[in-house]
Amino acid sequence: MQEQEKDSLSEQIAKHISEQIIRGELVEGERIQELRISSELDVSRGSVREALLLLERTQLIEIYPRRGAIVSEMSAQQVRALFEMCALLSGQIVQRMAETWRTHEAERIQALLTQLHEETRQGHTEKFYDLIFQGLSRQHEMVGNPYLMKVYQELLPSLRRSYFLTLNISHRELQESFELFKLVTDAVLIRKSQQATLFMDDFCRHLRNLVLESLTRMKQIELAWARRSRR
Repeated sequence: MQEQEKDSLSEQIAKHISEQIIRGELVEGERIQELRISSELDVSRGSVREALLLLERTQLIEIYPRRGAIVSEMSAQQVRALFEMCALLSGQIVQRMAETWRTHEAERIQALLTQLHEETRQGHTEKFYDLIFQGLSRQHEMVGNPYLMKVYQELLPSLRRSYFLTLNISHRELQESFELFKLVTDAVLIRKSQQATLFMDDFCRHLRNLVLESLTRMKQIELAWARRSRR
């Protein structure tokens, strides 16, 4: 496994495991097998353990004495808690953006909106949400609060895991998401910081509801298969 300039080896391993969880290759309740990971990536078990400690901060796994690392459950209650925190943090981010943007930064926001429109048109749900949440995570200069940004970045893997469930939503629902986020960017660009915060809350609530609907369907399918297998 080759090291990248920006990330340490343990950070690279943590990202590899998080992607497996996000995409459902590792499911809730499953134990993370350190030996398999170390063999798969050709790294030491010590590096894998360091990666798991990093990953624990993102809430994707829980580490128990004598049991090791277990993939966290995704329940309706946890989804609601996740998006409550998302709304609080991202609301603060867009508020600061509205208060501090400069001309070149406003141009980047406009370019982001153009990209989002294209992803909406093509129905690329994951790319659409990645652009938004990853884009907010890169606004360190405008936000000017490293503590806020650090907590927000640790939230991103759990957010990605949640909206990965929405990949099969309708074009209408994705279009509604675009229109809600456009209200956010419009408020930012006219420096209406409080409006931007309120619109961001609406956007997070809309996505939360889509995730909850998808989660309910997934649980229903799992229950149906479990009942069928017992016959």
